[in-house]
Amino acid sequence: MVSLSSIAGADSGIVRERPFQLLLLINVLPPLGTALLSPVLGSLVEPLGASTANIGLMMSAFTAPSIFVIPIAGVISDRYGRRPVLIFGLCWFGLTGTAIAFVSAFGAALALRALQGIGFAALTPIIITSLGDLYAGTKEATAQGLRFTGSGLSQTVFPLAAGVLVGMAWQYPFLLYAVAFPIAAVVYVYFEEPLDEAADEESEAGIREQLSDMRTLVAHRRAWAMVAARGTANIAWFGFLTYNSILVVNVLGYTPAEAGILAALASLTYALAASQAGRIADLFDDRLYPLIATNLSMGAGLALTFLAPSIAVAAVGVVFMGAGFGLVLSIYRSVITTLPPADLRGGLVSLGEGSGRAAATATPVVMGVAVAVASAALGFETAVRAVGVGTGVVSAGVGIACLLLMSTSPPIRMDE
Repeated sequence: MVSLSSIAGADSGIVRERPFQLLLLINVLPPLGTALLSPVLGSLVEPLGASTANIGLMMSAFTAPSIFVIPIAGVISDRYGRRPVLIFGLCWFGLTGTAIAFVSAFGAALALRALQGIGFAALTPIIITSLGDLYAGTKEATAQGLRFTGSGLSQTVFPLAAGVLVGMAWQYPFLLYAVAFPIAAVVYVYFEEPLDEAADEESEAGIREQLSDMRTLVAHRRAWAMVAARGTANIAWFGFLTYNSILVVNVLGYTPAEAGILAALASLTYALAASQAGRIADLFDDRLYPLIATNLSMGAGLALTFLAPSIAVAAVGVVFMGAGFGLVLSIYRSVITTLPPADLRGGLVSLGEGSGRAAATATPVVMGVAVAVASAALGFETAVRAVGVGTGVVSAGVGIACLLLMSTSPPIRMDE
């Protein structure tokens, strides 16, 4: 019988600890912000009075607000604790997501999606920060990896359910967001604040002093280079998610179902790869080397996917991309949590996650403009391939440059 330790390493015993189990339970929700809608967007056009050209705003409306709200949520969690922010995020995410089932106007649906994005901002960054509060070293890398594995599995299972439910009524997939309410109740009863003492001490300090400390922290080259590096991984991932169906259907000539299989393969690959983050981190004294390798795997995999002459070759590219994405984000997050002092950890983690959301929001727009411009000279199919390859090169190249900059920067000292 295969044990979890044989898969995820010696530190996998954390899955038996209640705080980690509760954080994994909370983590079921955030990935569904975008993944749940991916297979049903086309079915929402008619009932919401939208168009095929603007229905994609249901994704952008969700990701855009969190760019600005995530840093605020991080500062609040450093000041008042992780637990209240997580409970608010769960309730707000569930309430605004479920409410979409009861509206019929596209504008109202977009407004609710934007409000739901605020709930997301109070979840993923705080989960990541809480893992940094609880664990250190390779144990934390394992925790971040297993959390990300849970995200991949969530993004595989729930969209399948949404695809079935939307065949019954377009409103039904949004009712899945109501699972947030029982999870919030469990968290309210059982979750203990990871940093009770730090939170109590922080409450005595003024918000101006805390913000001043955050400015001092981010002014360090090591901190802002890591925040920027964190955002670059989302360029590759969201570039794939945005153009997967166009590449498979319009360029390669396959079906939407096969595009769905390719997307599922990507999610499963990054889920499996993320489970090995602790082991990979343990093999190296310096995490710079595995981070460079995983960036290369992610960028090269995306380029191969867009250059592929068939879906079989594209699948190989997706495996390399997914493996790189799952590992690079897990290790990034375990590094970011170690950079600041505990009372500023939530703020810096949130800046990193905000960087990722900014990349997720901007990438589809920039790629769309690039494809439109390049199509005039190269033709549509060649333009899609060229822009996809360029996206992989930019994602890996900028990410590696930020890592090299960080590695040559002096350690962060807050007493200067």
